[in-house]
Amino acid sequence: MRNAGSDVMDAPGAPDPNAEARQFVTFVVEERPYGIPIGAVREIIRWTRVTPLPNQPHHARGVLNLRGTIVPVHDLRARLSGSLTEATDTHVIVIANVGSQTLGILVDAVSDILNVKPDDMKVPPQAVDSPASQALVSTEDDRLVTILNLSALFGSHSDSGF
Repeated sequence: MRNAGSDVMDAPGAPDPNAEARQFVTFVVEERPYGIPIGAVREIIRWTRVTPLPNQPHHARGVLNLRGTIVPVHDLRARLSGSLTEATDTHVIVIANVGSQTLGILVDAVSDILNVKPDDMKVPPQAVDSPASQALVSTEDDRLVTILNLSALFGSHSDSGF
């Protein structure tokens, strides 16, 4: 993948050409590439059964016990498109930090680590602007990777554990 990047993650607007390159963990959901800042990723684990909890949002799959820490797990496919993932042994959970909350994000597969230069990070056009997508990064093979805003996707639920 081509290198790309910016401080767009901290403030919307034009990329800062003086910003240092950043790294993003990329993954796939429904054959679409997404990324999150590598600093937010704590670890990546294989899909494991979770314990469902009552009265949770549609995308909240449940919780898992990760070495003594109870971690809520969210289905990114369900959060973005509404359809639940039929999780199998090939799926993974990205354990990430969103603010002070640790949560799991169910994805189809982890792809790569993308090094991002400031000039290659683009703010989504107004017509497709979404609080979930903070930036777009073009790769060598002309794919666009959507950089997700985890706080916008899961922040409102993190205070209660979901």
